Amino acid sequence: MIKIKQAVIAAGGFGTRLRPYTDTIPKPMLPVLGKPVLAWSVEHFKKYGVTEFFVALHYLPQVVTDYFGDGSRLGVAMHYFIEKEPLGEAGSLRHFEPLLDKLFYYIYGDMLTLVDYGKMAAAYAGKDGPIGMERVERQDDHADADVAELGPEGRFVAVHAKPHLRKYPNAYRTRGSFILDKRILAYISAGGQATLNRQVIPAAIAAGENFYAYECDEYSKAFDTVEKWREVEEYLKKHTL
Repeated sequence: MIKIKQAVIAAGGFGTRLRPYTDTIPKPMLPVLGKPVLAWSVEHFKKYGVTEFFVALHYLPQVVTDYFGDGSRLGVAMHYFIEKEPLGEAGSLRHFEPLLDKLFYYIYGDMLTLVDYGKMAAAYAGKDGPIGMERVERQDDHADADVAELGPEGRFVAVHAKPHLRKYPNAYRTRGSFILDKRILAYISAGGQATLNRQVIPAAIAAGENFYAYECDEYSKAFDTVEKWREVEEYLKKHTL
């Protein structure tokens, strides 16, 4: 059994489709039942033994740093990197490299997820030489998401970015919860912009690395519209209160 004690959270987005709410509050700090979505993520990860967080910021970073500080109030350690220019969801990973363990979780700051990370870590431990793993879901509708094409034993064969012009064999919707081996940072250009599903993972696959899918049915939802934000709140009211 592996124990993963670190999580990286990409939280630098502008949240343009959530204006005017995001005029003064960055998207990861929007309240969900009175608590910032980023705080929900920190508390959920704590249940699975994560004690150290690395948060990449750009838009209104002080709102985040003022709320969390060094993390001691929540019983964790918080580290921040403030991007001068947006680096994409993965570009900031290299700036955390000296502090990262061999394995760490990675999620986007605008998503609320109830994934059982203990089960995900156990699944990762059973794979052959993995460099990473992403949670996926089998759905017919992939219009608003990137798609992973899977091969034997759940290995990623290809990642197809939206918009999609055709259907793909053995295709799964990507869901944005990752376990990453630090070796994957070698596929991120130093100081440059990078996205995981569109650049980093395809580069690793092309180099012969094993990147795996993890399928589960726990709830997760990224919200970039008011409608999705309210949907998350309604789900939590029914299932967690």
